[in-house]
Amino acid sequence: MKPEQFKAQLAQIGVELSDKQMQQYALYHEMLVEWNEKINLTAITEQEEVYLKHFYDSIMLSQAKEVFQENISMCDVGAGAGFPSIPLKIAFPNLEVTIVDSLNKRIKFLSELAMALELDNVHLYHDRAETFGQNKNFRESFDLVTARAVARLNILSELCIPLVKKDGYFVALKAAKSEEEITEAKKAISMMGGKFIEEIDLELPGTEDRRNLVVIQKKKETPKKFPRKPGTPNKQPIL
Repeated sequence: MKPEQFKAQLAQIGVELSDKQMQQYALYHEMLVEWNEKINLTAITEQEEVYLKHFYDSIMLSQAKEVFQENISMCDVGAGAGFPSIPLKIAFPNLEVTIVDSLNKRIKFLSELAMALELDNVHLYHDRAETFGQNKNFRESFDLVTARAVARLNILSELCIPLVKKDGYFVALKAAKSEEEITEAKKAISMMGGKFIEEIDLELPGTEDRRNLVVIQKKKETPKKFPRKPGTPNKQPIL
């Protein structure tokens, strides 16, 4: 997907980009390639692939219409090279974005990136999701929490739902349809105070690649013992 195709495809789903925003995406790609030579951020660096599989893919989250608004507070857990939160922040400048990642090198990259792109209201934290979720300054304080991570949904639910405010949402970005994962995660979702709402099935333009947004709403407070200590959700997932 060339930059001009990216702009045209986004316009088709109601996201209009200015010249300034297009310049921000171009600089994002440039910095991603440059930093990727020093630290491992992504296996995808070729321009057309980055625009499709990172930038467009991230902005597809805005298609969860009931959930996504332009001025909400959003927390991205394990954002890596900034996906999906930074492409969304460029497209929707009124978003308030908080990123938590366990690797300080990635946070350093994101800090330099946010400065270079002149993004305001981007807050970066070097922390484990488990300890971040127990921090009273952040716990149950976000309208939307998202993760575009490889962990299974039952693990992600324990890491992310504690950060969601009551009646807010957790949206997991998944590459494939995930009925099996949703079934497996029912207990974890319920224990965290969440309720499965829907799975939105989307397609990356010009490919047969499916993308799925798993939408969970926070219905009641998460018990204080969750998330458990760092490493425990992975080693002993709730089943």
